[in-house]
Amino acid sequence: MNVVWAISGVLLAAASLVTMVRVLIGPNTLDRLVALDTLVAVAICGLSGWAAYSLDSTVVPAVVALTLLGFLGPVAVARFRVPDDRLPHEAAPRVTDEMTAEQSDGPAPERGA
Repeated sequence: MNVVWAISGVLLAAASLVTMVRVLIGPNTLDRLVALDTLVAVAICGLSGWAAYSLDSTVVPAVVALTLLGFLGPVAVARFRVPDDRLPHEAAPRVTDEMTAEQSDGPAPERGA
């Protein structure tokens, strides 16, 4: 049975390592958010595995707290997150010749004349 615990520990450590790489080099904030959520899930699995291995139930409140954090954190961040593809110069609408003419109540300027 100790082999099973060792294999599960190695797999959880590998999952944590791969997830940390995604957190550090993620191309955008949404990838980093998903990686952090995955890291919380791996921590929950590790604590639950430790509780099962040691037959100690004192870590159950920590598992419950991490589960709540793992749900509420990404929901809150996804709700208030700003899209990565919006550039600062795209925030204001473009002013065209037609808009300028409408504001001045005159005809639009002729092109090429």
